[in-house]
Amino acid sequence: MRVAFYTLGCKVNQYETQALMQQFSANGYNVVEPNDFADVYVINSCTVTSTGDKKTRQVIRRLKRQNPGAVIALTGCYSQAFPEDIESISEVDIATGTSNKKSIIKHINNFLIHGKKIIDIPKHTKDEQFEEMKVESFSERTRAFIKIQDGCEHYCSYCIIPYARGFVRSKPLEQLKTELYDLSFAGFKEVVLVGIDLSSYGKDLGIHLVDAVTMACTTNGIERVRLGSLEPLMLTDKNIDVLKSLDKFCPQFHLSLQSGCDDTLKRMNRHYNTDFYKSLCNKIRENFENPSITTDVMVGFPGETEEEFNKSLEFVKQIGFAKAHVFAYSVRQGTRAAKMENQVTPSEKERRSHIMTEVTEQTRAEFLKSQIGKIEQVLVETDMIDGKYTGYTKNYTPVLISSSADIKGSIVYIKIIGTEKDFCIGEIVSQ
Repeated sequence: MRVAFYTLGCKVNQYETQALMQQFSANGYNVVEPNDFADVYVINSCTVTSTGDKKTRQVIRRLKRQNPGAVIALTGCYSQAFPEDIESISEVDIATGTSNKKSIIKHINNFLIHGKKIIDIPKHTKDEQFEEMKVESFSERTRAFIKIQDGCEHYCSYCIIPYARGFVRSKPLEQLKTELYDLSFAGFKEVVLVGIDLSSYGKDLGIHLVDAVTMACTTNGIERVRLGSLEPLMLTDKNIDVLKSLDKFCPQFHLSLQSGCDDTLKRMNRHYNTDFYKSLCNKIRENFENPSITTDVMVGFPGETEEEFNKSLEFVKQIGFAKAHVFAYSVRQGTRAAKMENQVTPSEKERRSHIMTEVTEQTRAEFLKSQIGKIEQVLVETDMIDGKYTGYTKNYTPVLISSSADIKGSIVYIKIIGTEKDFCIGEIVSQ
């Protein structure tokens, strides 16, 4: 049978889909592309915003039109957070949640025999264990993602994810060690450790995220280790000392900001203020060689006045992010923020998004220019036409390189000599 996968959302979802692909292949399925004709379509959903829900429903209907006789299996955050919605979507034949993805094949076999819709979305519990998944390869990639953590217990007032992903649970170090070894044996030079709330890794096991980073950095064959999105409070002085001692650790820090205004942060139920955040950015720049700091910034949160927005805008300018994802607040039913007064109008959110994006694009350009003259290590990931290759430095700066030799998949040292659009231009110094 042919099976196709469609993934929405974050790197954790991408990892889980890759693990499911391997599971289906091991059970005799032929994995094809989403646009191909398939007997089974598995959709891994996202529910961070209402737009994610809408996209999921659109994908379901499109794939069902593509092959009306196909089995549609939905999994992921949307089905977990809003199971009552899934019940009413007639095109969905099977639905699982965020903690039992590995049961999809069993449910497909059951559906093919009995032809009855299957909704299997167990509620999260505090004693729930990390669902063991393992990925041995990634198609056409030089870096591998490893999901090491699931769940979130921060309950930011705007976020539905704690309800979709449940309580914090972590991959045991022994499982991580095995997966690291297998990926190294498969030729991957770089790994990215990811999670729903990565900073909480190990909370349930009595260990810490830096323990996982240390294990990855001491795995033979793995040359570079980077982290997914981090909560600022995770980076204590002690943890910074551990990370800076690891030669293979990549100094790219994606520190979720959300707002540069303290009053807004309080309403968001974020557990830091702008003074702490700024101090942390200064520590990173003092302790790591040529680090990059990237972030997410929300505009139009309920009650955000023009004064609060301007404070956030000025703070973003002060920090000078290497890159920022700017997005407008989206109402999520079931969260506290959805019931807050003084909701910002869509047109005003769009205006603020535009202004904030302009500022972050400027700081991005300034960061890229600041890299000129530096000699950096680049992992070459893709080849383009006319002997041009693209790759990333340790701080995740994208670099365009010209070479007559085939350098894809290798690590080269380059000198950055200029910028072009969203790339730096590099010339090879040594390989």
